[in-house]
Amino acid sequence: MITTSGNRGDTVRSDCHIALTIHKTGGIKINIKSKVKSLFGKSINDLCSIILAHFDIENAFLEIDDQGALPFVIAARLEHAIKQQVNTSKEFLLPFYNDNYSFSTTDKIRRSRLYLPGNNPKLMINAGIYGADGIILDLEDSVAPEKKQEARYLVRNALRGLDFGSAERMVRINQLPMGLEDLKFIIPHQVQLVLIPKCENSDQIIQVDEEIKEISQCNNHQILLMPIVESSLGVINAFEIAKASKNVVAIAIGLEDYTADLGVQRTEAGTESFFARSAVVNAAKAAGIQAIDSVFSDVANINALTDTVQKSKAMGFEGMGCIHPRQVKIIHQYFAPDISEIEKAQKIVLAFEKAERQNLSVVSLGSKMIDPPVVKRALKTISQAESLLLIEKEWRKNHE
Repeated sequence: MITTSGNRGDTVRSDCHIALTIHKTGGIKINIKSKVKSLFGKSINDLCSIILAHFDIENAFLEIDDQGALPFVIAARLEHAIKQQVNTSKEFLLPFYNDNYSFSTTDKIRRSRLYLPGNNPKLMINAGIYGADGIILDLEDSVAPEKKQEARYLVRNALRGLDFGSAERMVRINQLPMGLEDLKFIIPHQVQLVLIPKCENSDQIIQVDEEIKEISQCNNHQILLMPIVESSLGVINAFEIAKASKNVVAIAIGLEDYTADLGVQRTEAGTESFFARSAVVNAAKAAGIQAIDSVFSDVANINALTDTVQKSKAMGFEGMGCIHPRQVKIIHQYFAPDISEIEKAQKIVLAFEKAERQNLSVVSLGSKMIDPPVVKRALKTISQAESLLLIEKEWRKNHE
């Protein structure tokens, strides 16, 4: 029996293809085909020998077609090939990258979330330099059905070994119930946020929440959730979904599937999705979580992206998805508070603080009254501006 894993071909980079045959006798034989064999052939051979020994395999023929794969990729590909023949609960886990132990926070800024296909290491290895607020290792739409299982091993190893920089470590699981199996590969390995696609009701959130608790064996787990509503039913149930768990920190909308569900074409103007996007924003605000817009699929049209981001922010969204690193800069630029917003927020906060010091029950700025929701929004703008280093934390000193 020969089992295979990985990818090969003229366009494949930073990956490898593995073919494994387990025998009853003959010892271990490893054949490595690689352009960098003279430099890394021994280290590849040693790693594979260690993995085979870890799974108690003493007799096997292993062929590796390497295209510059890093150790975390080779290890994932070989483990997947082994487990197609060997029934074992063992895992081969490489060490964690030092910065990959942290949890995320509810109020983290999530202007951009960049999707990276979960079975393509070429795009993963530079995750830390893209500058996105969140990096999504995707197990759903970007992975072919026959590649789902091997992608799980690759995403697991990536979570442990890659440098994500300051980006939130996210994984989009598959649509339930398949996605519940995905959780076993990511929850023990420091994923910070799980995206739940095609979410249509609160029961799906509860299922994910309970499965995470069982896997992590912790009732107070810090793994956050972002459901994605992608159908008319999901939109109608958006508030129910948003309130389903304290671990839900944001709710997103996926417009490609939503418009397909309606039986209409997605347009640049977005009139066909205005109701759905408004419903998601209102559900998020009512639940006290973040509203996240859909991806913008026309990578080459930066002008249209700019217009979309501005409209998205005006509707109340706090971020959106992106499918190419070049979109990150535009999304960050237009979702950040501008100078006029910051200055207005500063005036409101200063007026409110002055009124508090004077024990005034009424707060006004010029001829306009300032009520608590306005102050809350101003404080949020200030907090975001400080986090993005647009103003100093000691900005009040310049207004004394």
